[in-house]
Amino acid sequence: MEANLRWSAVTAVAPIAWGANYYVTREFLPAEYPLYGGVLRALPAGLLLLAGCRKLPTGSWWWKSLLLGILNMGGFFALVYVAAQRLPTSVASIVMATAPLVLMLIAWAVLAERPGVRHLAGAVVGVGGVSLMLLTASVEVDGLGLLASAGAMLMSCLGMVLAKRWSTEAGVLASTSWQLVGGGLVLLPLAVAVEGAPPALDLPAVLAFGYVVVVATALSFAVWFAGMQRLPAATVGLIGLLNPVTGVLLGTAIAGEPLTPQQAFGLVLALTGILLGRPTPPRPVPEEPALPERADGLKPFRSLP
Repeated sequence: MEANLRWSAVTAVAPIAWGANYYVTREFLPAEYPLYGGVLRALPAGLLLLAGCRKLPTGSWWWKSLLLGILNMGGFFALVYVAAQRLPTSVASIVMATAPLVLMLIAWAVLAERPGVRHLAGAVVGVGGVSLMLLTASVEVDGLGLLASAGAMLMSCLGMVLAKRWSTEAGVLASTSWQLVGGGLVLLPLAVAVEGAPPALDLPAVLAFGYVVVVATALSFAVWFAGMQRLPAATVGLIGLLNPVTGVLLGTAIAGEPLTPQQAFGLVLALTGILLGRPTPPRPVPEEPALPERADGLKPFRSLP
């Protein structure tokens, strides 16, 4: 139980960092370069982790790395970059909060991890909270940005479940590095063909990319996939609700985006959903009473029901 709580706390680092990443991307990184934004995020982070694990993929992991790289990294980063540039920080992160319910359903279908009543209740409460925040947000919602954010959420949910299924074969650190490198390599030729030369980066953009690469990517994905291996997918999905909570709070505190009373109530619901998904100790199995010794010295036996 204590180990589960510790892993829950470690896993929570990822959605908090991702929630802050929306603000960093929108405020400091160059617009109009979503593909290069994904490349510059995935490749350096993947190479950093690869230098740590010093292990190359073998066998089927060559194609698995590319597939997971597209779902979890390359395509996901590009869509998130578009969403962060076209949506307010709060709205972009709120859309991603629908991921817990989608993640539970996919994990149920692929991994046979049937979500419990508390997890389903937490997902419903959390989605209700973020829907309340989204529907009452006093800001304009860009349709393309909304589609990009929803597409990123669907891709990542499928990719995370597949990574949970496969990463036991290779280890979390190695498989995460391969995904990042694979996703970056897939995006690189597309970025060159569509966006031309890479964007010029000033000092604030370089520092922002430093945060994105080290904290919001290398560290965050490593702890997130480690949490996926040690906790139920439903619990990890609900921990992900810290993403919109962080995004909304940063959008209000730093970017000056309005926070209505309805949105504040939505935040409370989101936090309630997270608490409903917390790990609980297993029910103790009652011990059967010891049978008395037989007079003839033979071992006692129980009759079948």
